[in-house]
Amino acid sequence: RTRVQQRARLRLREFDVGGRFSHLPLPKASVLLHLLLTVRSMQLRRSPGEVCFPGGKSEAIDKDEIDTALREAKEEVGLQPDKVEVICRLVPGIDKMNHLVTPVVGFIEDTFQATPNPDEVSDVFVVPLEYFIKPLYYNTLPYKNSSGYISRMHCFTYEDQEHKTSFRIWGLTAHFAVFLALVIFGKRPTFEVDYDLDNLISSAENNFMNLYASLYERKKSNL
Repeated sequence: RTRVQQRARLRLREFDVGGRFSHLPLPKASVLLHLLLTVRSMQLRRSPGEVCFPGGKSEAIDKDEIDTALREAKEEVGLQPDKVEVICRLVPGIDKMNHLVTPVVGFIEDTFQATPNPDEVSDVFVVPLEYFIKPLYYNTLPYKNSSGYISRMHCFTYEDQEHKTSFRIWGLTAHFAVFLALVIFGKRPTFEVDYDLDNLISSAENNFMNLYASLYERKKSNL
C-alpha cells in the first residue's frame, strides 16, 4: 500500500497546477478530492440530494484554495485539516453557477470516520477510484453550459453494498473523479474522454482555457 501511495504522490505532483489559475476573475470555490463522497442535504437550496465532494465557496478567512477545501471538509464531514496530507491542486472546472472550482487532492487515513453535518450532508460513502476508469454502470450525455460550450458529461451509477443504495455520480464531481483516476492509473478508460491521453496535462489545461474563453466571450457579448 505504501508503494502504491508513493507512486500516486509522484504522479499527482506532476499534475500540480498550484495557483496558476487563481487570478481568473471568477467567484472561487474548492473541493477536497479523496474519494470520500457526500450526498447533499435535501434542505439545501442548490443541488439538493446530489452527490459531490466535500467543498464549497471561498471565504475571506481562506488563504487559498487549499484552505477553502480543508475548511469545508471539516464543516461538512468533521475531517480535521491536520489529518489530511495535501498533495496537489489539479486543473479547475467551472460549475453551473460560474464558480471557478479547484480540486484539491489529499490523502486521509482509512480509519477516518465521517461525522456528517446534517444541515449540509445527508450521507457519506466511498467509491474505489478505479471505478472511474472501469465502471460497471456508465452513460454519457452532451452538456451545454451557461456560456454555450458543449462538452461530454460523465454519469456513473455506483451500487454501494454497505448502504444497499445506488448513487448517481455525474457533472463536475464525475469530471474531477475521472481526471484523478486518469492521472493516478495512467490507463485508458473503458469509455471516451475529451482528453489527449498521451498529453493529459496540456489537453486538460487547453480544455479548461477553452471553457473559460467561451464564458468570457459570452460575458463580453452581454455587456
